[in-house]
Order: sequence, then structure tokens, then C-alpha cells
Amino acid sequence: AGMNGTAIENFACVIFNVSFMSCTWHVGRTATEDTQYFLYWRPSKKEDVTECQNYIKDACGRHTGCRFQNVTIQNNNAYFLVNGSRDGQSIHISDYIIVEKLTPPLNVTVNCTEASHSCSIWWQPPHTSHVKRSSCFKYEIVIENK
Repeated sequence: AGMNGTAIENFACVIFNVSFMSCTWHVGRTATEDTQYFLYWRPSKKEDVTECQNYIKDACGRHTGCRFQNVTIQNNNAYFLVNGSRDGQSIHISDYIIVEKLTPPLNVTVNCTEASHSCSIWWQPPHTSHVKRSSCFKYEIVIENK
């Protein structure tokens, strides 16, 4: 629905530091300065829809993103709707991307022994917003001699 070229483009959300989420999008190619967008989301089917309370705006005052705090996403599903208006016409979104930027592993411990010329390294998985199984993570260790 909506006038051609007014729908948002490149919608993406990034979760960082476990519970903060930033969603951004580009204004539609033919969107005029009077086009305004509104983001609604819910972290699961069972929860109520919430409108963004902290919009990011462009030079024309159009909403081009939103910042959320205390985000939790259950079962890897989240539901988003971006709508808006331009001369009374509806605008909506067709797809989205969510990425989580992970914190580093926690409580990294290194124990090296000179006699065996070896080191043992332990850590705990990083905190995440929705991944519960530590088997989902793969780690790479880079060792530098100093």
C-alpha cells in the first residue's frame, strides 16, 4: 500500500550491549518533506505493540530511526511495522534485518606454564538479548608473542 517510492528502504535494527536496540531506515526515493514515518514493534506475539519513543530525525524532521532501551526478544522473533503518511496515503515496510553486536566473552582467564610451554584459556559466553545456548557461539583466539 502507499504511493510508489514512499516506502522506507534499508530498514535494519542492531542490538548492542544486550538490551539496547537502534533501528534505522532511509526515506523513500520519492518521499517529500511532508512524509512522516512511525515505527511500532513488539518483541513477541503475546506482547502489546509499542511505538518508538526516541526517534532519530533527518534535516527535514522526518523520522529515520529509533533508539530503544531495555529490549528483550523472545524465541528469536520480533515484529516491526513502519507506517506513515503523505497526503493521506499509507506507507508500510516489507522486510527487515536484526543484528546483534555481541559483547566480548566474560571472565577470560589464562594460565601459562613455563615447564610445558603451554597455556590454558577459559571464558564465559557473552551476555545476549536472546541466545540461550552457548553452543551457538564459535570463538577464535589470536595469540601474540610479546
